[in-house]
Amino acid sequence: MSDATDNPNVIVPVGTQVVTRIELRAREGQLDRPKGALAEVVKSPVDNFHSYRVRFVDGEEASLHRREFAVWREHQRAEATGAPPGDLELYRQHIIYRCVVGSRAYGLEHADSDTDRRGIFLPPADLQWSLHGVPEQLEEDATQECYWELQKFLVMALKANPNVLECLWTPLVEEAKPIAQELLAMRAIFLSKLIYPSYNGYVRSQFKKIEQDRRARGQVRWKHAMHLVRLLLAAKGALERQEIQVQVGEHRERLLAIKRGETSWQEIDAWRLALHAELDAAYARTTLPERPDTERANAFLVRARRSMT
Repeated sequence: MSDATDNPNVIVPVGTQVVTRIELRAREGQLDRPKGALAEVVKSPVDNFHSYRVRFVDGEEASLHRREFAVWREHQRAEATGAPPGDLELYRQHIIYRCVVGSRAYGLEHADSDTDRRGIFLPPADLQWSLHGVPEQLEEDATQECYWELQKFLVMALKANPNVLECLWTPLVEEAKPIAQELLAMRAIFLSKLIYPSYNGYVRSQFKKIEQDRRARGQVRWKHAMHLVRLLLAAKGALERQEIQVQVGEHRERLLAIKRGETSWQEIDAWRLALHAELDAAYARTTLPERPDTERANAFLVRARRSMT
């Protein structure tokens, strides 16, 4: 089985086994699939605004949104041990870091923009060692919140996951307990040349989806196009300046024009290609290390774990 989590903000990869959270009905209204039906992801979207394609054990397929299924591994753990499947309120007291990301952190917000909060939680040792274990992430759709367990967060940061690195560099920090402040002080250990393939992977996935929409509908999803360019700018800046620039700064108006659909796709694509060339050049010149400092990250995790015994 693929290594997927039940975080609704992370794209579940093809090959992951999932279980339905809803009943599926045929066109005539008859029950077609009960809640709890097992399936496998056969097509993943580039974001969670779009649906997944899943295949059931009898070969039939259906389209499901992320909220309509659970990752089987997490569902199985909860069923076997009786552990709650990631109830944020049960762990809120263990949150050590909370920040704002997304449009408000980028400087691209408008009056109706959501406030997207992300962060880290560190449960006490007795919960870690218990039969129930702890979830790798917690989320609350109503409040646009998502928190990763510390180990999961560190692993994703070491892989140069853009969403996680932005958490470490966002200018909008709402809460940082001493152990989180220590992590922020050493955040540079997560920067490496892995930024290049990681960010490129996200950009290419986004570009592929945009091209599919153009062919199928003759339309461009302008918000997706804006974020494609923003990711390229962020990757280039990270390789050149050895830090994650979350705020878009001088590029704000040009990016907002893309979001509003005021820029032609031809112009956007030309900028994309130019940024790819600049990113390649930045990668060739960067002084970032080949790999992040895994040893320091591991030592920090062990120290944090011990502080919770």
